[in-house]
Amino acid sequence: MASDSAIQTLLGLHRFGFGPRGDMPSVESADPRGLFLADLEKPPLLNDPALLGSAEAARAVETAKESRPLRRQRVPAVDRSAMPGPMQAENSSEPERTPEVAKRQRAPAPVKRMELFTLESQARFDKALSVDVGLTERLVWFWSNHFCVSAAKGLVRPYCGPLEREAIRPNVLGRFKDMLLAVESHPAMLIYLDNARSIGPNSPAGRNRSRGLNENLAREILELHTLGVRTVYTQADVTNFAKVITGWGMMPARQDSELGGEFYFNDRMHEPGPQTVLAKTYPDKGVEQGKDVLSDLARHPATARHIASKLAMHFVSDHPPEALVESLAKRFLETDGDLKEVTKTMLAAQESWDAPRTKIKRPSEWIIGCLRAGGVQSADLKTMGLSLTALGEPLWRPSSPKGFSDDSATWIDGIAQRVDIASRLSRGLPVEPPMAFDRVLGPLASEDTRRAIARAADRSQAMALLMMAPEFQRR
Repeated sequence: MASDSAIQTLLGLHRFGFGPRGDMPSVESADPRGLFLADLEKPPLLNDPALLGSAEAARAVETAKESRPLRRQRVPAVDRSAMPGPMQAENSSEPERTPEVAKRQRAPAPVKRMELFTLESQARFDKALSVDVGLTERLVWFWSNHFCVSAAKGLVRPYCGPLEREAIRPNVLGRFKDMLLAVESHPAMLIYLDNARSIGPNSPAGRNRSRGLNENLAREILELHTLGVRTVYTQADVTNFAKVITGWGMMPARQDSELGGEFYFNDRMHEPGPQTVLAKTYPDKGVEQGKDVLSDLARHPATARHIASKLAMHFVSDHPPEALVESLAKRFLETDGDLKEVTKTMLAAQESWDAPRTKIKRPSEWIIGCLRAGGVQSADLKTMGLSLTALGEPLWRPSSPKGFSDDSATWIDGIAQRVDIASRLSRGLPVEPPMAFDRVLGPLASEDTRRAIARAADRSQAMALLMMAPEFQRR
């Protein structure tokens, strides 16, 4: 009979990770919670030299447009030092631009948007396949969906992976306010929600152009990224906040071959004057005005509650215990949004472990779990792409800024489609079904599941039945 620690370890790997790997020794810890706490000491960075940063990607894509040769144009009133790029800490100085660096930046190797997207996709999937415990990687996926952008908008496609690598991964175990600033100032978000085109009505540029204020980014920051829908803000707050972040944009690669693709603040587009958001008036300090608003939003009690609810719903239950949500929100406020401490609180809470295993895994997590169970080392992108699209969760292509749903009801209708996908995924796997069963399900499996797998006609069918088992489908 399996020990309680073995059961708890397996439960945790399915609930907080991507499930065990079928080709690895059974993971058992006398202190299952300690296993996941230890994983929080491993920053989930993705340092692949083949992957380009967002600015470098922008310049590389521009050089690939043979019909539109690179040209230098003057960009008026750009404050290049007003704000650090998404990868830099707030107090970091700009890297020295040596002649070698400048040459590389001016003439990047040409590459198409889809090529960049493919490289990023492969790296992301392979990272999820290779991790041992998987908690920090699941946190990356959670926050990437919380701050989602969509590759369906062609201009965003080269930046989906860089957004995750530059703004999300370095901050997953840090403070929420730092992640918030990094995301909202990233080219991917500024382009996706049209803020790069937003112009203050009373700004110098606004008085001379027909195009004007765009509220998309401001609204989604308040509704989805921080406070939550229909909480403490008004339409006036949305409009005023949109004015605050006018001028936040990206240096066009076709206009500047050295700094193209980097964040810049254009004071000619910025709405002048003080603005009031959530009953607080922020003086006009250029780009600092927007940073001040984001800092206050990151510390707001409504934000703490919103983030706590989403974390608990994602990892534990569609209807998480109120006590769990309250404890996470309290810890968020106590630690100034320290996301590692909030995650530790979730792991320490008994409610996180006692919740029934009724929550259906999202398609992407289920497929990665299937490949891990089969001992696959590297994802086949064609299979991944077709499978995720069929199940309604194509990579980095949510249908709206809300991201993909974490509610089981959204995915229940796709269970029948998972049968065909499981059948395809189960062919030619290197792991024998008895070993995979023992490593991946073991004491979590019911007698019905055990009998069904034992009676399988061949190893492929046995693996498919394992992948479709209720105990494998749920967290």
